[in-house]
Amino acid sequence: MIVYADNNATTAIAPEVVEAMRPYFTAEYFNPSSMYDSSKPAADAITAARQTVAKLLGVGASRQILFTSCATESNNAAIFGVTKAMPTRRHVITSAVEHPAVLEVCKELARNDYEVTVLPVDRHGQIDMADFVRALRPEQTALVTIMHANNETGVVFPIEEMSRLTKETEPDIVFHTDATQTVGKIPIDLKNGMPHVDLLSFSGHKMHAPKGIGALFIRRGTPIRPYMIGGHQEEGRRAGTENVPYIVGLAKACELAQEHMPEEARVLALRDRVEKGLIDAIPHLEINGSGAIRLPNTLNVAVHYVEGEGMLYQLSASGVCASSGSACTSGSLEPSHVLMAMKVPFTAMHGSIRFSLSRYSTDADIERILEVFPGIVANLRRLSPYWDVKTNAPRRNADSQIGM
Repeated sequence: MIVYADNNATTAIAPEVVEAMRPYFTAEYFNPSSMYDSSKPAADAITAARQTVAKLLGVGASRQILFTSCATESNNAAIFGVTKAMPTRRHVITSAVEHPAVLEVCKELARNDYEVTVLPVDRHGQIDMADFVRALRPEQTALVTIMHANNETGVVFPIEEMSRLTKETEPDIVFHTDATQTVGKIPIDLKNGMPHVDLLSFSGHKMHAPKGIGALFIRRGTPIRPYMIGGHQEEGRRAGTENVPYIVGLAKACELAQEHMPEEARVLALRDRVEKGLIDAIPHLEINGSGAIRLPNTLNVAVHYVEGEGMLYQLSASGVCASSGSACTSGSLEPSHVLMAMKVPFTAMHGSIRFSLSRYSTDADIERILEVFPGIVANLRRLSPYWDVKTNAPRRNADSQIGM
């Protein structure tokens, strides 16, 4: 039995998505930019897909949807595109817990003489709104780029309020949000709920579409230069022949997400069962981001005095797929930059595990996690020099022994 609980890293492709894509690999293989009649179904499929994606985001005009290869490209296109379009403004604002697809781009800007303000977060993973307002600089700030929800902890940021405050400070400051973890999981309404968000990025493989397809919402009138040049596709905003099957797959996934949105309440109930069960079964365990609004599918547990690598290895041996953070940095031995920014105690910095569910998660999956994980933690703690097996608690002065 395989229990897949790493949906924030990637998701299974929905069967309906595979079926929707199939004709565009075979009968409708034509280049959508060609002038002959046989190519028209492919071009029409892209137009229809754009409308479907726009509907999920609550956007009236589908031409504001730009198809990309992934959220990383969307983020790069948004950040580099805006800064190139506003060359006299040399200030950008982001947060300390962004995905590397944003943080590394901001570091590149800093290497090119931009001033980047990196906002800290508190123990719950939240940004101080007073800090945010103070960071805004009229006539200097080009862009604010803050994620909608964190991929490791699931903490949701108040993007509606932050984008409104940005525009109240100065309408010309562009506001971008990386919504990779929220599109398809929680309702997004860019017309009414988020009218001040100029740019929004997301990726298909986080919502049961294939890897290799993403999108960028660009509100009409937003100053942005093309990131990829060399062709007329996407109205000149992104060069390269469109990936028709994957665009169709993304649209079908968006359609399914809208249809299944009410099921997120069931996913939340499953997540809460795991959370309560682990809290009850494992001493010295805390929930990262517990004091904040979180995604309904995401649970990040900090297990003190245990190494995450050992927990993941034994979970895998038990048929449970989970992670210790972002899949894009999982090969690193360094502690998560998100947990470091949240000031997670050193005793749990390397012992945090993320379980992320989906609409395909079952009661049996939850039972299996609750069955195996407490035993894994107990076994690993028996090997720890900082854990007293007799008292089932840390040894006296354990914190000071490991450098606290």
